[in-house]
Amino acid sequence: ILTVWKNSYKGGQWRPCVNKSYEGLPESNGYIYVEANGGLNQQRTSICNAVAVAGYLNATLLIPNFHFHSIWRDPSKFKDIYDEEYFISTLKNDVRVVDKIPEYIMERFDHNLTNVYNFRIKAWSSIRYYRDVVLPKLLEEKVIRISPFANRLSFDAPPAVQRLRCLANYEALRFSSPILSLGETLVARMKERSANSGGKYLSVHLRFEEDMVAFSCCVFDGGELEKEDMKKARERGWKGKFTKPGRVIRPGAIRINGKCPLTPLE
Repeated sequence: ILTVWKNSYKGGQWRPCVNKSYEGLPESNGYIYVEANGGLNQQRTSICNAVAVAGYLNATLLIPNFHFHSIWRDPSKFKDIYDEEYFISTLKNDVRVVDKIPEYIMERFDHNLTNVYNFRIKAWSSIRYYRDVVLPKLLEEKVIRISPFANRLSFDAPPAVQRLRCLANYEALRFSSPILSLGETLVARMKERSANSGGKYLSVHLRFEEDMVAFSCCVFDGGELEKEDMKKARERGWKGKFTKPGRVIRPGAIRINGKCPLTPLE
């Protein structure tokens, strides 16, 4: 495992392969507004996918909105988590990104984004779907909404689309100053205190809440009450996804395969 990051070429070095553009952009085909749902990692993926879709369709991306989650109840906006100005400036030659849609367009929708035509797109849709189905509506309406947007773009996409994903993920997304500052403090503290244990430390991520446990379909130590509560949570959150005809849930097999989330005690 220690050789994973070694370059196979003698004397070679790993270096970024994502190049920024330095040319101007053609006239925009319209505005795309997405609502990123799920946890922080799903939101990040949604942002990268939104950048890729907007760039591919030659559209202008409105800063993504984070869906308010009933479990975490986190009201954070994009600029609370990421450096919004840096995001916009980094992508300026590849994808237009704005923080609001012009007034003359929003007048058609009574200045309410919920009145904008909303696409309900299947998970893992191909980029061709966006070209063949979404683009014509975008050209017609000049602004469209896609909600929810988590996992709405296939991983199997042409290099030009993957490049935009990578550009967003590795270049444009930078945490906001308060988060960066806290991160630097934590790292400094870990370095200082881990010196007492030979440079070692243990990181624990307590990612154990109702929706994740319900979605995993794993069984823990809560007996019949737990099973019933998790069944209700699945139906509440994913309406029919887990009760489709022919679908069989095997908690024992899921656990054997190592796909059950660890409890805080574990």
